[in-house]
Amino acid sequence: MEWVVVVSVIVMLALSLLRVHVIFAIIIAAVVAGLMAGMSIQDTVTMLIEGMGEQAETALSYILLGVFATMISYTGITSILVQSLIKVLTGKKTMLVLVIAGIASFSQNIVPVHIAFIPILIPPLLKLFDQMQLDRRAVATALTFGLKAPYIMIPVGFGLVFHQTLQKGMSSNGVDITIKESALSMLLPGIGMVIGLLIAVFITYRKPREAKKWLAFESVTSDVQEKVTFNYKHGLTLVAILVALVVQIFTESLVIGALTGIILMVLLFAVPLREGDTFVQQGVSMMGTIAFVMLISAGFGEILKKTGAVDSLVASSSDILAEHQAIIAFILLLVGLVITLGIGSSFGTIPIIAALYVPICMAAGFSPMAIAVLIGTAGALGDAGSPASDSTLGPTSGLSADGKHHHIWDTCVPTFIHFNIPLFLFGWIASIIL
Repeated sequence: MEWVVVVSVIVMLALSLLRVHVIFAIIIAAVVAGLMAGMSIQDTVTMLIEGMGEQAETALSYILLGVFATMISYTGITSILVQSLIKVLTGKKTMLVLVIAGIASFSQNIVPVHIAFIPILIPPLLKLFDQMQLDRRAVATALTFGLKAPYIMIPVGFGLVFHQTLQKGMSSNGVDITIKESALSMLLPGIGMVIGLLIAVFITYRKPREAKKWLAFESVTSDVQEKVTFNYKHGLTLVAILVALVVQIFTESLVIGALTGIILMVLLFAVPLREGDTFVQQGVSMMGTIAFVMLISAGFGEILKKTGAVDSLVASSSDILAEHQAIIAFILLLVGLVITLGIGSSFGTIPIIAALYVPICMAAGFSPMAIAVLIGTAGALGDAGSPASDSTLGPTSGLSADGKHHHIWDTCVPTFIHFNIPLFLFGWIASIIL
C-alpha cells in the first residue's frame, strides 16, 4: 500500500515532464492510485469528484480574484507601476528580478493577495523581458520564492495561517508549541530558500535567453503603449483594493474579499457595468486553469488519504531505522516531499502528516521545535516544483500570457531544483540541532 503514493506521484510527474497537461496528468495519477489500492475505476473517479469539494472555496476565490484583477488592469493603474519599473530598471536584469521577488513577498504578508497580482503585473512586462533577453525562469523562481518563503518564515498574513495550521496540527496530537517558536523553527529552512533564489538569479539564469514559443495561441495580455497618468479612477481603484484587503483580513475569506472588491469597482464607477461579461470571461481565462487544477489535486489528495496510502508510507518509512534521529528526519522529509508533490499544497499537507509525524518524532526524542521544523519543512517541500501547486501555477499564469513559457520546464523544474534542495538540506540540519 505504501507504494501507491510513490508510484502515482511518479506517474503524475513523468506525464507532466512529457508535456501532458497537468489536469490530465493528475487525473491519470489518481486513477493509478485507486487501481493500486484495489478500487474500481468508477469508485476512484467518484472519490476524486467527492474530494474536489475540499478546494471548492479556493477555486471560487481564484476565479473571483481573476475577475477583480481584470477590472484593476482595465483601469490602467498597473500601467503606472509597470512604467515606473521600465523607467528605473530597464537594462538592470538582476535588479528587476529581485524587485519582482520583493513585490511577490508583499503578497503573502503585508498585502495578502497571494497570486492575484501576477496576472496584473507580469503580462505587461513580457515584452521588456524579451527586449532585455531576461531568462523567464529567473522570474518564475523569483515569483515562487515570494509566494512561499515569506509565509514559512513570517507569521503574518498567509504566514499566520500557515503557522496556526502547524500549531494546531501539533497540539491536536499532544505537542504544544507557540506561534513564535513555530516561526523561529522555520527560519533556517527559509534561509535555505533565500540562498536558492540568489543562486538562481546570480548564477543559473544570469545569461541572456531568448524566450521560446511553447503555445500556438496567445492569452489576453496588455501592453503598455501610451503613458498613463494618475486620475480619479485610479484613486477609486485603490479604495476598492484597500477595502477588499480589509474585508479579506477581517472575514478571513478570499471569496468575500474579492467579491467586495468587484462590487466596489462597479459601484464607484471605476469600471463600466456593461463590460461585466468581458471581465468575467477574461478573469476565468486568466485563473480558470489554476482553479480546476486545485480542484482536481484536492480529489487526488482525497484518494491518497482515504485509501490509507499516506499512513502506510509514513509508517513503513519510520520503521526502517526507528532509533536514529538524523535518518528518521531524512526519511520523514523525503516522504513529505513526495506527498506534497502529489497534493500540491503545503497548507493541505500539514494536517495530514502532523497526525503521523508527531507520534514518530516523540518516540524518537525530538524536541517540539524540531518536530515543528520537520512538519513545516515536509509540508513546504514540493510546494515549489509541484505541477499542481499555486506557487507554480501562479507564476506560469503571468509568464505564459504570450505563449512563451512552459509550466513544467520553465517553472516547475527550476523552482524544484532551487528551492526543494536547500529546503530539504536546511530543514534536515535544523531538525538535528534544535
